[in-house]
Amino acid sequence: MLLWVSLLVLAPISGQFATSSKSVISVHPPWTVAFPGEKVKLVCSGSHFKRPEMSTPYRWYYRGKQISETSSNTYEVHDSGEYRCQAPDSIKSSSVSLLFSQATLILQAPLYVFEGDSVVLRCRAKAGVALTNVILYKNDRLLAFLSNTSDFHIHQADLKDNGAYKCSGFKKDSSSVVSNRVKIQVQELFPPPVMKASSFQPIEGELVTLTCETQLPSQKSDVRLQFCFFKDGQTLQSGWSSSPEFQINTIWREDSGSYWCQAQAVTSLVWKQSQTSKIYVQRGVAKVQIHTRPALEFVIPGQELVLICSVDGVPGLVRISWYKTSNKESMKIKIQNSLEAEFKISMVKNSDAGEYYCEANNGGLSFLSKPVTINVKVPVSPPGLTLSPPGDRALEGDMVTLHCEAQRGSLPIQYQFFREDVFLKEIEVTSLRTSSFSFSLTAEHSGNYYCTADNGLGAQRSRAVHLSVIVPVSHPVLTLSPPGPWAVEGDLMTLHCVAQKGSPPIQYRFYHGDVTLGSSSVPSGGGASFSFSVTSELSGNYHCTADNGFGSHKSEAISLSVTVPVSRPVLTIRTPRAQPVVGDIVELHCEAQRGSPPILYQFYHEDVILGSSSTPSGGSSLSLFLTEEHSGKYACVVSNGWGSQRSDTVSLSVRVPVSHAVLTLRAPRAQTVEGDMVELHCEARRGSPPIWYQFYHEDVTLGSSSAPSGGGASFNLSLTAEHSGNYFCKANNDLGAQHSEVVTFNVLVPVSRPVLTLRAPRSQAMVGDMVELHCEVQRGSPPILYQFYHENVTLESSSAPYGGGASFNLSLTTQHSGNYSCEANNGLGAQHSEAVTLSITGLTGSRSGPVATGVTGGLLSLLGLAAAALLLYYWLPRKAGGKSNSDPSRRPSSSDSQEPTYHNVPTWIELQPVYSNVNPEGEDVVYTEVRSIQKGNKHAASTPGLLKNSDSSVIYSQVRVASTPASRPQLLASSAPHR
Repeated sequence: MLLWVSLLVLAPISGQFATSSKSVISVHPPWTVAFPGEKVKLVCSGSHFKRPEMSTPYRWYYRGKQISETSSNTYEVHDSGEYRCQAPDSIKSSSVSLLFSQATLILQAPLYVFEGDSVVLRCRAKAGVALTNVILYKNDRLLAFLSNTSDFHIHQADLKDNGAYKCSGFKKDSSSVVSNRVKIQVQELFPPPVMKASSFQPIEGELVTLTCETQLPSQKSDVRLQFCFFKDGQTLQSGWSSSPEFQINTIWREDSGSYWCQAQAVTSLVWKQSQTSKIYVQRGVAKVQIHTRPALEFVIPGQELVLICSVDGVPGLVRISWYKTSNKESMKIKIQNSLEAEFKISMVKNSDAGEYYCEANNGGLSFLSKPVTINVKVPVSPPGLTLSPPGDRALEGDMVTLHCEAQRGSLPIQYQFFREDVFLKEIEVTSLRTSSFSFSLTAEHSGNYYCTADNGLGAQRSRAVHLSVIVPVSHPVLTLSPPGPWAVEGDLMTLHCVAQKGSPPIQYRFYHGDVTLGSSSVPSGGGASFSFSVTSELSGNYHCTADNGFGSHKSEAISLSVTVPVSRPVLTIRTPRAQPVVGDIVELHCEAQRGSPPILYQFYHEDVILGSSSTPSGGSSLSLFLTEEHSGKYACVVSNGWGSQRSDTVSLSVRVPVSHAVLTLRAPRAQTVEGDMVELHCEARRGSPPIWYQFYHEDVTLGSSSAPSGGGASFNLSLTAEHSGNYFCKANNDLGAQHSEVVTFNVLVPVSRPVLTLRAPRSQAMVGDMVELHCEVQRGSPPILYQFYHENVTLESSSAPYGGGASFNLSLTTQHSGNYSCEANNGLGAQHSEAVTLSITGLTGSRSGPVATGVTGGLLSLLGLAAAALLLYYWLPRKAGGKSNSDPSRRPSSSDSQEPTYHNVPTWIELQPVYSNVNPEGEDVVYTEVRSIQKGNKHAASTPGLLKNSDSSVIYSQVRVASTPASRPQLLASSAPHR
């Protein structure tokens, strides 16, 4: 039965047998590696059996998917990958892998190499590239130098040529290039032949045919073989022949023996020898055989089949009986008795498959033929695909087996396995109707699986089976967008966490340190993201976790440093008191509450930079020793490289203690006179307002005034005689009072109308009496010059340096009768007294002498008394202290200078002269400077502190007036003020 099946499957073609049911794909030119753009043509060859009524096209497949159908058996391709073809009435071919290489150097080799082939290995460089020192390697060992040619020839390939080949070369720049690696596996050109005989126990006289059977691969179907048969070591008469058959037309008993054959390729001289077979020739017997029409290797349901039983050597009338052995029950069943030698099946059914026999019976003897197996080739039914272990979910790394089975269909069946239309595996079965394919699962194996079954009568596809490969998550990778370890506060950052492996859904969690920021469940791949606006608190390390229920994995930590732009700073001025004063030390403190260090602080006063410093934290300070110029507006500016900010302006008012006040008298004339309006002006040159001024006369407050905006203040006086004396002022702005220097001035009072008094010894003046004329004013500032007149004729002048009146003694004569008057003048206007009439009564001559003598004596007596009084006046002080009353050191405003000094007398006041005593008679008189001390000035000498204040801005010198007997004293103007 097996021999009969083999005869159906293998058809003899020129002495070799080719697989007729499987397509063969070949490449022209024969290289599997080429450069892009080169033409590569595929040629598809199919079965030698083809029903004329069928016109199936050639099908072409690329990476498991059909890409074209052509009526021609050639197809030109340009892309790298695996190609297959299917010729009409054939199953798909094996795959051929093509590579269109971009490399500089490639090694080209044939798709197939068989024993005895002349093989060319071609080492080719890309167009335009010149190579030197081209070397061919086999199994990484130098095989040959290809300096003059790029081809290497293997003239007769055999098993020793198996190995991995590559070549290398050098470009002009001395850089080396290496080609692809080509693996050559030399295949058998054909297997050792099997010698078969039409009968190994023939009957004498029969025709015996010897057949030397071998099988050429479909790729070498054009190779010519020659055959030779041997018996007991001797070549049979025909010798070498292209026919694989040798006929012994009549065999006899002596032809029994050991037979074998040899097959040899004509061109390559590859030869193989069969094993030895024994043939025993028997004595002659009847011969019964079965033939089929048509002679098919298989039949298809619906086809007509005729079995013919030939009988030879059976005498007499022969009755033919037909028998069939069911493939399922292996029972021989008689199906027909007929005298005819043919058994016809009009339409073959599946049930017609089996072994058929014929029996020849001549009524006495029965002869049984050898069985003939009829194969009914049934198209495959749609296969079923199952998974083992069952279920639609499995873990990565598990081993799974795909089972594909077609319940119906004639063998052989070619099964193919696919995942999402991607070809996985092809398995051809010849005995069982099921095929299995096992593999270890990876994540990429999730998807829909199906299989196809094809036995050359049309492929059938199974239903798809879905398999979900559950992959535990890998360690996720956390990235930042925008990338980098730095960010500015306020930026929008995105954390993206993705696990390269892991079956969805995957739960992603994002962490800042150990604090969870958020989570997201992703139903499909691609990872998850978490976006947030950056704040300063978000500096630190971040990581994420991924979990799909098969274990949580943590990413590597990434660091993020958040740079915070400086906030608007706050400037604080720290002072030792509520109102800072010149000389205080104040601290300017500038601080930005937020901002990444280091921060540069800059301090400004009225937009003029005072200083700067860089600090890592806590703000910055600047100390100032205050002067008056430090009043104004202050600000600070901070920056840390991400912009600058300016504080609000802070005003600082530096209070200045008042300086020593300066008291100035502003009068309408050089010498103040009673009734004048005098302005006392007090001013501190320095000092913060408001300033409170107070005016004093002999320590008695006159008044006060405020200067709210600074400057001085004034106080007006309408002068009276009592206003003479010492004046000073105080300036105060609550930072300490300051006194001015004492300024002394006298208020000159014009003399009143004098009163003339005549003092005589008797009521009736007589010639010779001594009469005193006394002139006196009730008011008037000394010194006062008195002049006495007799009938408008000047008699005498007298000075009263300290005020009071003046007297004049007159010894009366008769000429002295008449009207007398006097005049008082202190430089402010003369005043005349009323006239006084003096009547003199004349005396006798005896009395004139005594009277004259008495008058003269009285006058001398008066003059003597005056001189004694003056001497006593000057002697007593000198006796007491060694100094006269005119000693400047005894004056209230004493000075080391020989000349008295008037303090705080403005330069624009012209001082009036001081008059000295005058002797109108030109007599020798002691002249003294007389200082008048007015009433109310009694305290002047008791305030030396005020007079000695050295901080006065202006010092006016005293004026000394020198007098001579011949002229009136002159008052010298003071020098310019000295500071």
